[in-house]
Amino acid sequence: MSTTNPTTLRIDFVSDVTCPWCAIGLGALEQALERVAPQIQAELHFQPFELNPGMPPGGQDSVEHLTEKYGISEEQVRANAENIRQRAATVGFEMNRRARVWNTFDAHRLLHWAEQVDLARQHALKKALLKAYHTDGENPSDPEVLVRLAGEAGLDPQVARDILASDRYAAETRETEHMYTGAGIRSVPAIVFNNQHLISGGQPVEIFERALRQLAGAQPVDTALA
Repeated sequence: MSTTNPTTLRIDFVSDVTCPWCAIGLGALEQALERVAPQIQAELHFQPFELNPGMPPGGQDSVEHLTEKYGISEEQVRANAENIRQRAATVGFEMNRRARVWNTFDAHRLLHWAEQVDLARQHALKKALLKAYHTDGENPSDPEVLVRLAGEAGLDPQVARDILASDRYAAETRETEHMYTGAGIRSVPAIVFNNQHLISGGQPVEIFERALRQLAGAQPVDTALA
């Protein structure tokens, strides 16, 4: 039996709650981590990025939003959504129609708090948020939804409620957002390994698995992994 200690990599997963490719990328990364365990493990941190920081409290119809933002037709929006749904299914994530796009800043504030409490609970909250929006069509800016999801993730619902009723963690969340955008990140998911190697987008499981093995020293590092 091998006595080699496992290699632990720090992974910062920069993403937004309403980003479908972030759900796909997380699912693929999780499957890759299962493949390389127990020899390679991860300390996973979820970092904030807002796709639509100026989104008003009432949100916007999702089809309207996408046609305006990307200059594409409704037919293209629906075709893209079907492609995304199929891709999500390959990593075990159920992607349904999201009627509206919402502001996600409060969700990021709770994720920042959760990171301070326990990384496993932050991971659970992130997954709960992605499911609530992309699978169940819930509003991730609704305080009642956020409090419920925090409780489901093993966090204290009353503390979550108190945070949402204040501006707690707002400055810290903004500062972290600005750090990543200042580093050149303009789209998500952006997955940063050991604070120096970046993989962008919802890549296939095999891409993440190869990167994990390379960075853990099990394979030579690919020069394309910047």
